[in-house]
Amino acid sequence: MEGNRIVGVAVDFSTCSRKALKWAVDNLVRNGDHLILVTIRPEGNYEEGEMQLWEVSGSPLIPLHEFSDPVIMKKYGVNPDPETLDIANTAANQKQVVVVMKIFWGDPREKICEAIDKVPLSCLVIGNRGLGKIKRAIMGSVSNYVVNNGTCPVTVVKQTDH
Repeated sequence: MEGNRIVGVAVDFSTCSRKALKWAVDNLVRNGDHLILVTIRPEGNYEEGEMQLWEVSGSPLIPLHEFSDPVIMKKYGVNPDPETLDIANTAANQKQVVVVMKIFWGDPREKICEAIDKVPLSCLVIGNRGLGKIKRAIMGSVSNYVVNNGTCPVTVVKQTDH
């Protein structure tokens, strides 16, 4: 069955976000889908005019060949790791999926929910860091917030220590 969905994966280039991306590629994404890697950067005082403009709306959609280029990504303040790039390239080549990245600046909880509506996403896959109950209560859980406030189906890929 050919797809034309827009599947989002929240990535911060950590182990748990790579696991979520791999899970999405292996279990969810199908030929013809669009895979959007949603990245959130902390708010900052950006002097460049582009950053000030994008801080409100998010970056333009960045094609895979551009976010594989460290020089281009330095402009956005993002440094994708080789393993994440490998997973994205494999998805693009083997499943004929269009892979792009969209960067937002601000609070990850709010901005991921905003991305769901602005892109708009058909569904979202997000990893979790496996915080204990106490840390989760104090720090808050991004994945829990997105599950409860997102306007599309959200899959949480748990971080396991095996």
